[in-house]
Amino acid sequence: MIASFLEAYTAPRREIPRRVYLTVSALVGLGGLLAWCALSYGGLVRSDFLPTPVAVLQAGIDMARDGSLLVNTTASVTEIMSGFIIASLISVPLGILMGSFKIVEAAVEPVTNFVRYLPVSALIPLLILWVGIGIEEKIAVIFIGTFFQQLILIADVSRGVSQDLLDVSYTLGADRRTVVTRVLIPATMPGVMDTLRVTLGWAWTYLVVAELVAGNKGLGYLILNASRGLFTDQIFLGIMVIGLLGLISDQLFKLIRDWLLPWASNP
Repeated sequence: MIASFLEAYTAPRREIPRRVYLTVSALVGLGGLLAWCALSYGGLVRSDFLPTPVAVLQAGIDMARDGSLLVNTTASVTEIMSGFIIASLISVPLGILMGSFKIVEAAVEPVTNFVRYLPVSALIPLLILWVGIGIEEKIAVIFIGTFFQQLILIADVSRGVSQDLLDVSYTLGADRRTVVTRVLIPATMPGVMDTLRVTLGWAWTYLVVAELVAGNKGLGYLILNASRGLFTDQIFLGIMVIGLLGLISDQLFKLIRDWLLPWASNP
């Protein structure tokens, strides 16, 4: 029985029933919750360091009632989506050009490779001096943190399009514009969507860093403010809200990818 189970569900890249997939995911999540309950309710870890699930839930209810949770969540979502969308609107076309045309690569890649290795957190003091500590600073941090990473990854996606595919298009009579718009761009879009999905997760990290250093609202500010009073239930609440928002955005990207690019979806 065990051998047949392993043969059915552990073969590389083989599809498994949706029911099995959801069951395994639910069991792993339940296992994590049970471990958390065992450590907190069992007294193995002090409540100052690990709050109980009920304490975190109660903190969420209290902050939802006084409106602070909604205010902080709205601020973070607004900041991250503004910076991420601006970065994506520029990086996607520029990255495709950079990966497809050597003249663009020569002009853009050296600067990109230099800037993308700079720690974003080290730039925050300069950004505070230049744009202040308002929402503009948070958007700038997210833009810098994601734009240059997106640019390199999208350029690699574009560079990876098969040359044979382009040559066949030319052989069939397509001109340069048609090859770019009808062959090259559609071929890169699945990889581009995957890149945006990954870098959105990075953007949350940069946002929290920016709010921890300079912020008066947002989920990062909520976590920092709670840490000053050792309110670990609120710290856990902020972390879990960020994780939940990240999970929702990740699933939305999957749905959007399948909707916009049906030819690239798994069968």
